[in-house]
Parts: sequence; structure tokens; C-alpha cells
Amino acid sequence: MSAQFTLTAAAEKFIGRIVRFSGLPAGAGLSLRVSPGGCSGYSAEFAAAAGPKEGEQVFEVSGLRLFLAAESRLLLDGVTIDFTETATSSGLNFINPNQAACGCSSAENAGPAGVAKIEIGAIGRGGRTATLTP
Repeated sequence: MSAQFTLTAAAEKFIGRIVRFSGLPAGAGLSLRVSPGGCSGYSAEFAAAAGPKEGEQVFEVSGLRLFLAAESRLLLDGVTIDFTETATSSGLNFINPNQAACGCSSAENAGPAGVAKIEIGAIGRGGRTATLTP
């Protein structure tokens, strides 16, 4: 099973830095596990990894290696992964054009419909779980 997703130039640069500064040997990449969670969003766990784990498929984008498990490939199909930085926050954004806006009261503070965000503070060696909010 393959996934069709897009990495923006900003996301490529950000992911490249994670892998480059991990201290792992050549051929390393970013292991990204995405699962449903949060209010119209995703939960994600990611870390630099020397190689794919069992069940992960390797995707090469502009010289970057991404390691994605089957569920992650399914969830990322049609999604654009971007990196944004503002005066108050920065992180990866997962933009899904097919995702509806959240209907709960927290939607007042949400960004555009179909956009999930993970903050840079959630990044660590060995991976940390972070909730992506719409």
C-alpha cells in the first residue's frame, strides 16, 4: 500500500535538520506514526531512526527518507505536510483538504479546517507522542 502525500520545501528542510542533527549514520530517516485522535486531528509520534522498523515502508522525497507504517500511510493519503513558524509558535502542519472543521467549542481557537499542527517542543530523540490539533 502506497500513500500520496506532499511535503512542502519548508517541511523538507525541517525534517532534514531533524535527521541530520540526530547523529545517525547515512541512510537514516524520520519514522512517523500517525493515528486518529484529538478533535478532527491526528496523534503523531516521530523520531529520527537509522532505518525502518518492521512493517514500515520507506518513502524517499528529495533525498529524505520517511518511514511510515500502514495506518500512517492510509491517514496521510492526500495530505500536505508543511512547516510553519510564527512569532509565537512553530511546527509541522498536516493539511487535509477532505477533513471537515471541528464542531466542538475549542474550534474558536482552531486554524483553518483540515489543518493539524504539531509543535516543535514535541520533538525529541527516540520520539515523543504529540497531539495534533486542528
